[in-house]
Amino acid sequence: MQKIILENLRSDLLSRGSLDTFPNKVWEAIGSLNTYGTNAIEGNTLTQAEVEAVLFDLKGVEKPIQDIMVTVQHQQAFKNLMNRRGRATDLMTILELHEEVFQGIMVNAGQWRRTNVIIRGAEYTPPRPEKIVAKMEDLIKEYDQRDLTGEDTFFLGAWMHHGFECIHPFSNGNGRVGRLLLNLHFLKHNWPPINILLEDRNRYLRSLHEGNHGDLNPLKEFTMHKMGSSLVYMLSQVGTSEDELKSFAQLQGNSPYSAKYLALRAKQGELPAIMIKHQWRTSARALNLYVKEIGRRK
Repeated sequence: MQKIILENLRSDLLSRGSLDTFPNKVWEAIGSLNTYGTNAIEGNTLTQAEVEAVLFDLKGVEKPIQDIMVTVQHQQAFKNLMNRRGRATDLMTILELHEEVFQGIMVNAGQWRRTNVIIRGAEYTPPRPEKIVAKMEDLIKEYDQRDLTGEDTFFLGAWMHHGFECIHPFSNGNGRVGRLLLNLHFLKHNWPPINILLEDRNRYLRSLHEGNHGDLNPLKEFTMHKMGSSLVYMLSQVGTSEDELKSFAQLQGNSPYSAKYLALRAKQGELPAIMIKHQWRTSARALNLYVKEIGRRK
């Protein structure tokens, strides 16, 4: 994904107003999708339709009560990110996020883990419990320092997210809290949140694995790919007719590329697009930006 495409889309989005002025309906929809995705990755049994039924229609679903509770509580924690973005991110922020999501579900919600853990499939062992606070303090301190130097937002986010997951400071829930922190990072830098969905799980985990070997670029590229999806989705909610989401078959006449080729580029993360009911969709605005930037590179 070319960052200039993302920057142009963000500029168009922010021309409609600051992020905190967008209608609650927009944020509720984004929060619902985010909550469904981050929980589904961790094995939550609620489908996207069931998540929407619980959050919007206040309907009961025949699923484990813990799956329902974490859905409701994560949605609230996600909504609270907007209130947190004007404050410094510190250890208390992280503990509060964990407690908001897992209160009543985990007996140690909002507490650092007190036992050693092993991450399945990982080639490293997270630090012992007595080292967690010092490791987290070092992570936040270096994050602040790197942020002050103006480090690229996407690379810094990848570095911070990977570092948090390596420390694995909680007995459970590290993935969900880590992704909330990643989105808090984006909001602080005036980017919308990204939604990591169940179909992204394999690429997401592979990119974290590559980070274990010292290469954070796959994770950076992954977050840029997901940011493209977020931007076209948000613009479809608050933008103009140019931002209406359409299938590639509907849009292929507006570019020199076939619908099949556009789908390939969307899957590769080069064309900002979003998958809706198993069909890629994007906007005329995003497609025009893509064609323009690809032309420049030739």
